[in-house]
Amino acid sequence: MTLRERHCTHGAPALEASELPALLAQVPDWQVEDKRLVRSFAFTDYHETIEFVNALAWMIHAENHHPDLTVRYRHCIVAWTTHSAGNAVSLNDIICAAKADAIYEERTGA
Repeated sequence: MTLRERHCTHGAPALEASELPALLAQVPDWQVEDKRLVRSFAFTDYHETIEFVNALAWMIHAENHHPDLTVRYRHCIVAWTTHSAGNAVSLNDIICAAKADAIYEERTGA
């Protein structure tokens, strides 16, 4: 089962440092920064950015796992962390990153 096919689970623990490289290889555009999984998505204009944010919101609601979003005119920065895992990166964050990538690819063809 791919990351995009998986779903978040309540109480997911923080990932061990040894687990991160293999999982990050599956979401190569994401970086771990200050215990958060972060990516910036680029768009052609504000309308396209907001369309992505709205599509992302549906997935976020379905997974019940909420990122920090920074919305700008032509890009959106998404940052995942799991509060119940001590504000560290969990498998839930990786799953949602993969799902966010799928939404971006579907909308932009990237």
